[in-house]
Amino acid sequence: MAHPHLPTTESAVAAIREIAREYAREMTVEDAIGADQTSRRTAAGVFAVLDADGSLPHEAFVELSGSPQVSVRLFPEDDARIVVDGVDFDDVPRDSVPPFLRSVYGSLAYVKGKFFPPGEWLVVPLPGDETYREMIHVALTPWLVRSVRT
Repeated sequence: MAHPHLPTTESAVAAIREIAREYAREMTVEDAIGADQTSRRTAAGVFAVLDADGSLPHEAFVELSGSPQVSVRLFPEDDARIVVDGVDFDDVPRDSVPPFLRSVYGSLAYVKGKFFPPGEWLVVPLPGDETYREMIHVALTPWLVRSVRT
């Protein structure tokens, strides 16, 4: 299933807001607008507000209430960093953020332990063949423990 294209940070925040409503989560948003305000800018010079192409970059940091603890940082470069109960997922395409959150809140995400390489992984399957896996480097939270599959 193709993901809807989210061309802007604003459209991604609107999609997250809809998911927050769907799953009865409170949501806070902090915006950073302008190359001088965003956390990582490679296209703009020092002290520049606009990118070299004249665009005004927009980054947003979203926190969602409840368990698991979820935050999303949307970058102007069309990607995001999603943190689920202390497990970092970097470089998630902006278009994959809504199905990623639906997988987490819809109980599709799970923890899988492995003997080799040793460790526990948070696995977040998305529609189609897209799956995100990250090693868990934090103590297992109650939500992570409930999500363990053997």
